[in-house]
Amino acid sequence: MDAYAVHLAMAALVGASVVAVSAFYMHRKTLNQLLEFAKTMERDADSKHGSSERRPGRVRRKGKANHCRAPASLPDVTVISGSGGCEVDDGRNAHSLVDTIPVGLPPLHTRPEGNSGHVGSYKRAGHPLRPTSPRSPVASVSAFESVEGSDEEDNLTENTKLDTIYLHTNGDAGPECEGMYQNMPDHVNGEQVSLPAPSMIRSHSVSGDLHGVQPDPIAADILRKEPEHETFVRLRISPMETPSPDECDVYWNLQECLKKRQSYVFRERVTPWEKEIISDPGTPRPNPNPFYYIPEGKSDHYFQMEDGVVHVYPNKDSKEKLFPVADATTFFTDLHHILKVIAAGNIRTLCHHRLVLLEQKFNLHLMLNADREFLAQKSAPHRDFYNVRKVDTHVHHSACMNQKHLLRFIKSKLRKEPDEVVIFRDGTYMTLKEVFESLDLTGYDLNVDLLDVHADKSTFHRFDKFNLKYNPCGQSRLREIFLKQDNLIQGRFLGELTKQVFSDLEASKYQMAEYRISIYGRKMSEWDQLASWIVNNELYSENVVWLIQLPRLYNVYKEMGIVTSFQNILDNIFLPLFEVTVDPDSHPQLHLFLKKVVGLDLVDDESKPERRPTKHMPTPSQWTNIFNPAYSYYVYYCYANLYTLNKLRESKGMSVIKFRPHSGEAGDIDHLAATFLTTHNIAHGINLRKSPVLQYLYYLAQIGLAMSPLSNNSLFLDYHRNPFPMFFMRGLNVSLSTDDPLQIHLTKEPLVEEYSIAASVWKLTSCDLCEIARNSVYQSGFSHALKSHWIGKEYFKRGPDGNDIHRTNVPHIRLEFREMIWREEMQQVYLGKAEFPEYIDP
Repeated sequence: MDAYAVHLAMAALVGASVVAVSAFYMHRKTLNQLLEFAKTMERDADSKHGSSERRPGRVRRKGKANHCRAPASLPDVTVISGSGGCEVDDGRNAHSLVDTIPVGLPPLHTRPEGNSGHVGSYKRAGHPLRPTSPRSPVASVSAFESVEGSDEEDNLTENTKLDTIYLHTNGDAGPECEGMYQNMPDHVNGEQVSLPAPSMIRSHSVSGDLHGVQPDPIAADILRKEPEHETFVRLRISPMETPSPDECDVYWNLQECLKKRQSYVFRERVTPWEKEIISDPGTPRPNPNPFYYIPEGKSDHYFQMEDGVVHVYPNKDSKEKLFPVADATTFFTDLHHILKVIAAGNIRTLCHHRLVLLEQKFNLHLMLNADREFLAQKSAPHRDFYNVRKVDTHVHHSACMNQKHLLRFIKSKLRKEPDEVVIFRDGTYMTLKEVFESLDLTGYDLNVDLLDVHADKSTFHRFDKFNLKYNPCGQSRLREIFLKQDNLIQGRFLGELTKQVFSDLEASKYQMAEYRISIYGRKMSEWDQLASWIVNNELYSENVVWLIQLPRLYNVYKEMGIVTSFQNILDNIFLPLFEVTVDPDSHPQLHLFLKKVVGLDLVDDESKPERRPTKHMPTPSQWTNIFNPAYSYYVYYCYANLYTLNKLRESKGMSVIKFRPHSGEAGDIDHLAATFLTTHNIAHGINLRKSPVLQYLYYLAQIGLAMSPLSNNSLFLDYHRNPFPMFFMRGLNVSLSTDDPLQIHLTKEPLVEEYSIAASVWKLTSCDLCEIARNSVYQSGFSHALKSHWIGKEYFKRGPDGNDIHRTNVPHIRLEFREMIWREEMQQVYLGKAEFPEYIDP
């Protein structure tokens, strides 16, 4: 090595030594000044504030700086809340305004000068302003670890004071500092809001010492933020001036629409949470024998179908209608009023502006509070997206399995039961093996592509081709054997397949489903046949409830000669339901089945052209032509009969059935107007993007939308054009559903697949996904006891009061924002005179 290199190395060493020595002395000087500063503030507090009272801080005047100065070696720090600051009296605790250390870091351990002893860990006394966080059962090896029985007990008093200083400097001071923030002016765009939450109880699988080591939760405390004091920036938009006469007229029309809806929709007289008080929101015990029938007596009620609507009387001799419902003329008059409102130009303009403002408010909320929401989710132990409850609010039973599952089942049956007689065709009975031989197929030949049940490009805007995908291998006989319950083998194969799907749901634990199963209205015995299939195959799961779907196929049945008028279909659908309600002993299996039926659905291709109904339509008995009635015609007669049925069932203490049809997937906007008046929730609703007025009304009424973007992508609307993310941002009550896993999805968990694709394409956060999952539980028809266990025992309260982050993983911040914005919109529509119920609509 030459002399030059040696000299260069020596110079570097000397220079580094000088810098290190200088830095050491500067650091020591800084720490001493910080300690002196803290002691000075303590003395000032003791001398000038003998009591807990303090003088209020003065609000900073415009143009005057407001700095709370630390020693010269420390940076200037100004506490900012909103856009304002505060000027503090000289005698005030100045340290309450200093925020030089980020919140969440452990306290800095310092010792007085001259104490050359080894500074070990010590157990600090808990400060009354700082709640003690629960201890983790895992032993900490952190440098900040507290150890019980340390040798440094002598330093406890002095260091407790330093902890107090630390609390003040980190903004966690006590009540003596609260007034400072109260006196600050609000931020132009928002203000910091403290949102109280229920006390957080963290249970651990290990309690006490872990192998003799005292645990400490320092690392968890750094990552977690106490959910009891969540804060967020609340948006404050300056109120508008007094609305113009034209705007007042618009708001009056919107009020009328909401009032009409309230007069139509069935609401339970006694809410579920009033009927059943849940004291322990633990896992409800499953029914050990759900198909055990207890005989019930027949009531004196008498019912009669009149002009397409069943009316109920106290007895056969009475002429008093117990549960009157709006007649058809009134309904169609109100429907035309709704259609007139949504077509008005000034109303469309105002509603569009309000919807855009809702969307921008949500974007601002995310910009200001997304990090806070994420931290709040971190604070909820155990809970994340994977283990929050998610309900598939719209899925058809005949397509509830994926294509690989169906293929495995068909191969299994062909291998194990080839000689089972399964069908009667062309005058002969055929075994399963003979059926496949007639199709020139073997079990080895079968694969997913040959099964051909998956939707592809050919089904786009072709509902007829999509329906053909229900036929495995394109053969209707295979559909009859494997996907029908009214066949020669009495639906045994479909029952076994359904049990396997139930088993998959129960294994996932956190996924539920509401399966839609068909009643066609061709004959009255359909109800008993379906109930018998359910009971005999013991198709019951705590993860599943049922909806009945009614295909709108009057024109097909008329051409086939099965029915003579529309009245025949209504008789076949509703009369058995009234019979079993009045006398359960007349249909015991149907009575048991109806306990798990939570909704009624209308299904078929909405894109078919139809004539708009007039105010005076023919009665169902007069509808004898071959044309299918309009969608709204179906809606009214299903609604009116279901309304009367629910009133009767409620009066007898039985479960009720809500109206939840398909609507707005395609076709005219009239469909959405009719369902706005009559339904609790709808499936799809993507056509709301075409009507800002209806979209705004659906938002104000918080009508549930069970949307299926992947299904829409195969049929009517490309995925990137789907309005789901827009509806979600604007605050509509949306949930994700699968619709047809057999035709659409590829994995064993189609609902998670739906969520994952939506999250990837639309960049949904964990908070967004958990909020959507929470919405799905609200929209579902599961029991009050199960909802209490899944999303919180007070789930029926509005806003954050009804939220339990430890069950839903949805931060209170998000729900406070949603509730606040919804209330502002309602006040806007009702011109400051809106009335807000304490609870959600049952």
